[in-house]
Amino acid sequence: MGKDEQQKEGEGKDGKTLIKIPSYQEVFQTSSPVPQPYNPLTTSISTSSSSFSEAFSFIKASEFYTPPPSSAPRASADTQPSSFASASTSASNLTSYSGPQNRNAILVSHRQKGNPLLKHIRNVKWVFADIVPDYLMGQGSCALYLSVRYHLLHPDYLYFRIRELQKNFKLRVVLCHVDVEDVVKPLLEVTRTAMLHDCTLLCGWSLEECGRYLETIKVYENKPADSIREQMDTDYLSRLTHALTTVRHVNKTDVVTLGSSFGSLSGIMDASMEDLARCPGIGERKVKRLYDTFHEPFRRVSSRPCVNASEVHVKKDNEVLLPKNDNIGVVEGDKSEAPESDKESSPNVRAALTDAFAKYADKVRKPGHKLNPVEH
Repeated sequence: MGKDEQQKEGEGKDGKTLIKIPSYQEVFQTSSPVPQPYNPLTTSISTSSSSFSEAFSFIKASEFYTPPPSSAPRASADTQPSSFASASTSASNLTSYSGPQNRNAILVSHRQKGNPLLKHIRNVKWVFADIVPDYLMGQGSCALYLSVRYHLLHPDYLYFRIRELQKNFKLRVVLCHVDVEDVVKPLLEVTRTAMLHDCTLLCGWSLEECGRYLETIKVYENKPADSIREQMDTDYLSRLTHALTTVRHVNKTDVVTLGSSFGSLSGIMDASMEDLARCPGIGERKVKRLYDTFHEPFRRVSSRPCVNASEVHVKKDNEVLLPKNDNIGVVEGDKSEAPESDKESSPNVRAALTDAFAKYADKVRKPGHKLNPVEH
């Protein structure tokens, strides 16, 4: 029984039109029970993929099929190279000193293009690179180039360049090219800046000398400091020779003679001048120098006493007396009654007398003497 027939039946009764309202069940039944898919593309792909796997499922049963690796080790393997990559990038940011071709060469910053110093680096290979310092001679050594003429124009240039280096290098060299006449004040400023920032200052008076500095630092990059370190022998004769040859005019032959005669250094020090003179090859001059070296005090004592001006005493009005230990005598007025031996007094005593006369000038004058007024 359709909807139109129901409407006709409703109109037939009493000639009135009846409107029938559907119930909840009827509305629910007429609505579509299956909802539309949210993403129809994925469903089509899934169906196609399932059909593809079904179509080629026979390959798994063949002898040429190998199952793929699991996903867990793959993820761990992916994370491991990423950690190495981060470490390598941090190391590359620290220095660009990588690669076999760069390890044997001096890396030069692009700032140094056109610098005539590069023409004088002949014994070592150098290449341009993107680095912070001007020259990179090794993994822990770098150099900043500065000419004194440029420093006079830009006094703050060196400070800002050193600040860019931070603490990334163990050896930081300031290569200063002295190319002006008056260098006292600018060199003082450069030295102060280098010392305050823990840098090594190397001064070169020519471009050839500056180039040799860079070449030498590069060549001795991996060599130990034994070549410049003092070599101290362990045997007794070598140490005795090193000690006694510091005395003037004493050579190694004399050391062997003294050692065979007295046996040890203590025996040489306790020997008298007569015993030293008996040794063959030891003359009067060497004997005196050896004996004076072992018996003179470390602090030199002056033979003449030093008299200060504060020790000078004034007696009466016209007499100046010195301490009783000094045989200088009494000075009266402008006349001196001191003996002739006091004429050879030390300059300190004379200076003390001069200070005393200047301080007490009015007391030194003769009694009864008056200054006449100036007549106009």
